[in-house]
Amino acid sequence: MRRMSPIRLGLLTALLALVLDQASKTAVLSWSASWGEPLKVITPFMDFVAIWNTGISYGLFPQGETGRWVLVAVKIAAAIGFAVWLARTPRRLEAFGLGLLIGGALGNAVDRVVYGGVFDFISLHAGDFRWYVFNVADIAVVVGVVILLYDALFARASNSPPSEGSPKGNL
Repeated sequence: MRRMSPIRLGLLTALLALVLDQASKTAVLSWSASWGEPLKVITPFMDFVAIWNTGISYGLFPQGETGRWVLVAVKIAAAIGFAVWLARTPRRLEAFGLGLLIGGALGNAVDRVVYGGVFDFISLHAGDFRWYVFNVADIAVVVGVVILLYDALFARASNSPPSEGSPKGNL
């Protein structure tokens, strides 16, 4: 069986991240209409809460109508930049990480275009400490960044030949 090319892997990952993000947002948004309280307890450490983020990350700097479209443009520009990078990479791990970034950026851009803000609903907590509320697109972006950092710092380094004069090169 032939291995999937990096660009196909990245594009498929982007599509999957986008679909999972939009499907989860649609499901929770629809479901939240039936909640009697502002949040729905899912597990002892996770709640769902329906929040519209009209600002930048974590609701910082709420934006008006102009800011909304600036943020849409930034997300689309980022997705295009990552797609150009994806088209040039021969590395599957890097392609997977880029696909997650593309899908996450497009998922939140769709929300801004359709609703005017990003729908966030996952709230993690430990006792009284609560983390920021986020969504599947945000998870895709964070995991994509972690994968790219891992790839840059560890995976590539372990695959590169030792340099002349290094301890490994002298063995």
